[in-house]
Amino acid sequence: MIQQEGDVEKCQRAPLHRRHPFIEWARPPQPSGVDQAEAMPSPRTLKTHLPVQLLPRSFWEQNCKFLYVARNAKDCMVSYFHFQRMSKVVPDPGTWDEYFEAFMAGKVGWGPWYDHVKGWWKAKDTHHVLYLFYEDIKKNPKREIQKVMQFIGKQLDEVTLDKIIHQTSFEVMKDNPMANRAGVPLSIMDQSISPFMRKGTVGDWKNHFTVAQNERFNEDYRRKMADTTLTFSMEL
Repeated sequence: MIQQEGDVEKCQRAPLHRRHPFIEWARPPQPSGVDQAEAMPSPRTLKTHLPVQLLPRSFWEQNCKFLYVARNAKDCMVSYFHFQRMSKVVPDPGTWDEYFEAFMAGKVGWGPWYDHVKGWWKAKDTHHVLYLFYEDIKKNPKREIQKVMQFIGKQLDEVTLDKIIHQTSFEVMKDNPMANRAGVPLSIMDQSISPFMRKGTVGDWKNHFTVAQNERFNEDYRRKMADTTLTFSMEL
């Protein structure tokens, strides 16, 4: 929306995954994310979930700009659990209790949450990384959108900014077929199990964690986050 200066029609010209290729996507017969990216003119906006150590070296060498969005570990676990229930291209998560153990052990796609968020936090000191927090976006979307505008060098007026805030709200995007994966076939996502855009709230973990799980998680979290200045809001 920022790149298209709030032009809704331009943003709805194709689904998100076609406009912004997912570089690690590789599922024949569909074109891979890399193939899609290579077919696009530069400058391009690409998407990845890769941790820093797996990112292609050329991204650092070409001095690319990175927008990294981090979300608190507890809500990440819940969101990922429901995503894995409905996605046919990632392993079945099993029961909530089983998934809780897998997440704690870091046995999830793209590696342990702790390594991921800390790796990118460190990278921001030496590369063009704008490190954003999901909770901040929910709390003050205007301020966070302004950060993105400044980072990518866009000047937009207040009317356009307000339009972007509205169009990129969870509620509007949930009803937007270009964002909500409505056209994705059942062989990839079964949204009757859980919608791709499910709740988009902060603190939904409270509806899933038992008291014992929360205590155990907190103890493990304190230990694993002791070596970083990175902090998260678990609720708003």
